Amino acid sequence: MKVILKQDVKSIGKKDEIHEVSDGYARNYLFPRGLAAPADASAVNEVRTKNEARAHHAAEELAAAQALAAKIKDQTVVIKAKAGSGGRLFGSVTAKDIAAALSQKLGATIDKRKIVLDVKEIKAFGSYQVQVKLHPGVVGSCTAKVEE
Repeated sequence: MKVILKQDVKSIGKKDEIHEVSDGYARNYLFPRGLAAPADASAVNEVRTKNEARAHHAAEELAAAQALAAKIKDQTVVIKAKAGSGGRLFGSVTAKDIAAALSQKLGATIDKRKIVLDVKEIKAFGSYQVQVKLHPGVVGSCTAKVEE
């Protein structure tokens, strides 16, 4: 019997997949627990439509991430900081500060968790290479310049 999974089932597959299972397993286990539904024509069309919509949204997200990566490329973000006599900063410049400056410059929101620094914190003046992971496989790169 062909069934469409409503939830992930460990021994069979993932949600919205169509699988062939034995009649007894479907009637006695999957259907009563709400884990699957019979795969009739309308249900199969609904699953195909959902999968096409999901693929379309994923493609849109990827295109948006690639466009943002192109905007980020070769950008220089200037961050103002105060320092002591030895050139060491009071505090440090973190990914949060860089994300805020980059978001303000580009007009798009950049999450601080997507910023990748070579060091944990920036504690001195200078230019630092920053990578922004926008999407799996899409990474933008810019320069963060810390100055007084």
